[in-house]
Amino acid sequence: MWKTPVASAMTWTVMGVALALPVALLLLLTSLQGVSAGWESTARITAYLAMDLPAEEARGMAADIESDGRVVSVQLVERDQALADFRASSGLDEALDFLEENPLPHTLLITPEDSARSAEGVQALVTFVENMNGIDQVQVDLGWLQRLNAMTDILARAVWALALLLGAAVILVIGNTVRLAIENRRDEILVAKLVGGTDAFVRRPFLYTGAWFGLGGGLVAWLLIQVSLWWLSGPIERLAGLYRSEFTLQGPGFDGALALIIVAMLLGWLGAWVAVRRHLDDIEPGDIAGG
Repeated sequence: MWKTPVASAMTWTVMGVALALPVALLLLLTSLQGVSAGWESTARITAYLAMDLPAEEARGMAADIESDGRVVSVQLVERDQALADFRASSGLDEALDFLEENPLPHTLLITPEDSARSAEGVQALVTFVENMNGIDQVQVDLGWLQRLNAMTDILARAVWALALLLGAAVILVIGNTVRLAIENRRDEILVAKLVGGTDAFVRRPFLYTGAWFGLGGGLVAWLLIQVSLWWLSGPIERLAGLYRSEFTLQGPGFDGALALIIVAMLLGWLGAWVAVRRHLDDIEPGDIAGG
């Protein structure tokens, strides 16, 4: 490998690109799923009460809902307080003075318990609140989050399919490289077998070669991922800041890097084993006599 540095570097680069692409996409999906889980965990239900419902009954409904085991807390925003808050935040004091009556209803802000903050749990709690007397409308915006989760599930399957295809490509690349090495050392293999070398003895250096190629490809893949993360981190942080989000791209970490290198070495070893299994058995000492 050291005697042919250009060819070895090209093989490592091909392996690195093939391994880095699916790993980078998986890291991106993991980051997106972590952010969506955080958004889902902060889901809050807003219940608008009937306009003619007295404040005393609204407080009783808030107490009834808060007694449910799926609810952490219920905040009652009375209509007068809601109008005052809207007046303070909107800057429409003069326009609001023309209103003959308060158009805002009493509002309940319901915070679900941790175990009920999934899409299914929130939907069940919404159904429970909607069936109560005096509830005019219940609002919770989880539709976009469900669509995001559905899209990430589809992308995750696509990434795994891509990873399998590129893994097969890595095996083929290593297999072809080892096949060329076998052909270049055909005479050495014949001599080794003539003096009593077993198939395992002849096969072992080529398997080591595949593992070394895998190690180099894994290191190149890790380096490409780190450079890509460094290059994209700045723009992503600025974009997240504009949306007041804490989204960041997470790197593979030590465990992830170690797993990537181990997988790369296994793929290299497997590619070498396939090539050796296919071509080494065709080289027999009898070929010398035939020549």
